Amino acid sequence: MEKKVALLPGDGIGVEVMNAAVKLMHHVAAKYDLTIETSESLMGGCSYDAHGTPLTDETIELCYSSDAVLLGAVGGYKWEDLEHHLKPEAALLKLRKSLGLFTNIRPAKVYPSFVNSSSLKESAIIGTDFVVFRELTGGIYFGEPRGYDENKGYNTMVYEKYEIERIAHQAFKVAQKRKKILTSVDKANVLEVSQFWRKVVEEVSKEYPDVELSNMYVDNTAMQVVRDPKQFDVIVTSNLFGDIISDIAGMITGSLGMLPSASLGDKYALYEPVHGSAPDIAGENKANPIAMIASVGMMFDLSFGLQEAAILIDKAIEKTLDHGYRTADINLDDGNVVTTDRMADMIIKNFDIIYNENRESVFTL
Repeated sequence: MEKKVALLPGDGIGVEVMNAAVKLMHHVAAKYDLTIETSESLMGGCSYDAHGTPLTDETIELCYSSDAVLLGAVGGYKWEDLEHHLKPEAALLKLRKSLGLFTNIRPAKVYPSFVNSSSLKESAIIGTDFVVFRELTGGIYFGEPRGYDENKGYNTMVYEKYEIERIAHQAFKVAQKRKKILTSVDKANVLEVSQFWRKVVEEVSKEYPDVELSNMYVDNTAMQVVRDPKQFDVIVTSNLFGDIISDIAGMITGSLGMLPSASLGDKYALYEPVHGSAPDIAGENKANPIAMIASVGMMFDLSFGLQEAAILIDKAIEKTLDHGYRTADINLDDGNVVTTDRMADMIIKNFDIIYNENRESVFTL
């Protein structure tokens, strides 16, 4: 099997975590007779410096011709004063829209050896393992009209029926493979657009009678994610609410440097870590590559259909953490602090151990 992957390292630590993840990607691919052809392009501040725009048409075309896109991180202090459409972050919105990436998927999992890194009590978070489905190309971030003058500012939150239906179907299908529990998050007690969201999701739910659907207001959801995150399994929500809830979920796990994400559409898929470009440590080989590596794991599952590879990558990450290896951002003075490259090498080593054990157990059976 052959696949094409577009690499967009971006800015800051994006380059370092990308290099670490790509090394693991090729290593894992070889185990499954998968050949991955990679092509690299600029995106973000580095693209602005080179081309005067954070996202060129050539980069978009490269993504169109690839089976998956792997993105590092974009942005930094250097480009903060640029006009909105020239900022590195504007490239993210444009790329998502260009590729039709209407679903963002963010897992929130607490590894047992990592519970002390969370700001919450161990009893509250141990066993936490849920995923947030955030609608990505509609809602208030894209609604028109929008703007501001001296006297007022305004945005428009609007959803078409098909936009809600397509992400609801994706969330229900994943819920069927997990605990068959789905929570739809809205603000239907105040917003008409949320009343419409709830109505459409409930209509879609009739096609998935084996999944238990519950509705929850976004403010209550934020409170519940902090109070008792174990109650959730799959959450589906709008662009704005998903942006907030997924970041809250990210922080309760201990570090944004641990969290992967996938953005999916009908034809294209993009995988990226949740963390930013961290320009203050860029080039120092200190960055945590786990979120980037876990994003590669999601790519093996969702784009390449190699679920086993994804599961083993996750187990390799967990085994590495269990052995006490930490990058500086997640160290609590009780771990073995390692570089970006060393962390990646240890995950690869543990992947091989788990892969071989898995093969031996299959052979024995």
